[in-house]
Amino acid sequence: MNTPALPAPTGAPARSYLQEGYRLSDWLRTHDHKRIAVLYAVGITLFFFIGGAAAALIRLELLTPQPDLVGADTYNRLFTAHGVIMVWMFLIPSIPSVLGNFLLPLMIGARDLAFPRLNLLSWYLYMGGGAFTLAALLLGGVDTGWTFYAPFSTMFSHSRVLLTLCGVFVLGFSSILTGLNFIVTIHTMRAPGMGWFRMPLFVWAQYATSLLLVLATPVLAVTLTLLAVERVFHVGFFDPAYGGDPLLFQHLFWFYSHPAVYIMILPAMGVASEIIPCFARRPVFGYRSMAYAILGIGVISFLVWGHHMFVSGQSVYANMTFSLLSFMVAVPSAVKVFNWTATLYKGSISFEAPMLYALGFVGLFMTGGLTGLFLAALAVDVHVTDTYFVVAHFHYIMVGGAVMAYLGGIHFWWPKISGRLYPEAWARVAAVAIFIGFNLTFFPQFVLGYAGMPRRYHAYPPEFQVLNVLSSAGAGMLALGYLLPLGYLLWSWFRGPRAPGNPWNASGLEWQTASPPPKENFATPPDGNRDPYGYPLHPTGPGD
Repeated sequence: MNTPALPAPTGAPARSYLQEGYRLSDWLRTHDHKRIAVLYAVGITLFFFIGGAAAALIRLELLTPQPDLVGADTYNRLFTAHGVIMVWMFLIPSIPSVLGNFLLPLMIGARDLAFPRLNLLSWYLYMGGGAFTLAALLLGGVDTGWTFYAPFSTMFSHSRVLLTLCGVFVLGFSSILTGLNFIVTIHTMRAPGMGWFRMPLFVWAQYATSLLLVLATPVLAVTLTLLAVERVFHVGFFDPAYGGDPLLFQHLFWFYSHPAVYIMILPAMGVASEIIPCFARRPVFGYRSMAYAILGIGVISFLVWGHHMFVSGQSVYANMTFSLLSFMVAVPSAVKVFNWTATLYKGSISFEAPMLYALGFVGLFMTGGLTGLFLAALAVDVHVTDTYFVVAHFHYIMVGGAVMAYLGGIHFWWPKISGRLYPEAWARVAAVAIFIGFNLTFFPQFVLGYAGMPRRYHAYPPEFQVLNVLSSAGAGMLALGYLLPLGYLLWSWFRGPRAPGNPWNASGLEWQTASPPPKENFATPPDGNRDPYGYPLHPTGPGD
């Protein structure tokens, strides 16, 4: 980028965090937040591709209307495995545990997180819970879907429900420890002079996400415990055969799981809020309104869980209330989209790979958010409930939004994490391939769902085949787009050219130390009383 460089980092020690011991035991016993972030990245990448393999088998089965690849029971276990792995082992921990772990202390000028040992414990809980859940999913499998709805999960399913519940329970504690660590760190370890409204928006997003993790995840833990007790001891909580209420399970499950949607998407908003100002060479538009919108999304997300139960026997008055609240949560989300657009206005925009991912995130998130308004409308929701319309909407938010932002953040901060540069041309190809492949995969599913194709079926009427073939073809392109970064980033880690300290001329505090950073992050405590988006207000163009 041909723009004036910011002042070079000074006083950084020569040894980076990557040079502080090369043995495996040095990594497995580390308390350094940066190394723990790398450990998380390895585990999350592994689980992502296992979950993606299950999705590939699902799309291969749906190439034809007949069940000619797998039977109904195997198909049920495949989409359950895909959902459980992607939600709890990738989407929820991806940005907070990888980018948040690595960047949060750097962005606020701290030496580490508040509780380094607790941070390492959270990684061990994540890997242990993930391995346990994965073993249950692969050694016998689960056929309940990732939501574990009662009474099917308590009485009728003969799959490995109990083992999977135990694994997800442990994964939840990993999330709680991470959220607690982030909250305490942000409150107590900001650099001198860094007030609340001097923090980067990425930090605001991590703060709101951490509050959701700490407040909502215990509800999931209690719900899964009650489900396990009912399955083992036949105590009537949710199963009508024992005097329970299945709607109670849905209330408890979605009281956690709807905030979990924002646990996945709020960090993605934080990533986009760092990338877009950098590559537009403009300060972020409406900084305070963006910060308040992040908090507003977090608060309102606790109030809309009931819109998942419009057709489950819930009171019509409750349906109307939750419908109104579901429309309300769109307001702060729209504020953020407007502010990103205003940041781009009259900017000196360059289209490096991180920016392509960020713009792709904004476009796909808008599509997912607007279709969410369809589902918030009672009359439309009755028509499209349990169809592929819901599948498409969910994936536009979670995969199109969260994964695009995660990859954008990985590319943006890759020189900081690894000290290496990746091949820019291949990165742009991957970003475009993922965007096109994603839309080709999931946009036809909106049409399928509105036409009446139900989700979770491995056989379907022949008139739906053309759109299913189109969707499966897009999934192949999407898989290629995901494999490309894995390849060239691995090459970059070992063989890529050395990165300068601040290759993007970015203004964040994390760029004012060496790339990769030293173990202690900063040689001297940095000044926190600075604008995190100190880009020129009126750029006249590249090179000026």
